[in-house]
Amino acid sequence: MSNEIPLRHDSVTIACPVCHSDFLVSGRKTYCSERCRASAYRARRDNSQSKVPVVGKKQPLKPITVYECDICGERALGEQRCDECQKFMRRVGFGGLCPHCDGAVAYDELTVG
Repeated sequence: MSNEIPLRHDSVTIACPVCHSDFLVSGRKTYCSERCRASAYRARRDNSQSKVPVVGKKQPLKPITVYECDICGERALGEQRCDECQKFMRRVGFGGLCPHCDGAVAYDELTVG
């Protein structure tokens, strides 16, 4: 029997998500080398800094959630019930009040593109 690494056998070898080379599985190892692991960490870190703000696990989410009424189009920050229609509104996303018009704006609407 040969001691060669099989070309594609997931229980024995897996492909590195960074450089796509096959390597032997060892425990929970995901990357073939420290260099690839560090490269993947830097890519995740750089992407997360520029896109979505981090919301803490212990922070209540309702006060920073924007809701919109499907009937009249009214928006509110942290209030799920429409004052005009007395119906529950749908969740738009996390956001805040616009400093110019004082209206509720979702973060995703500001980062289109």
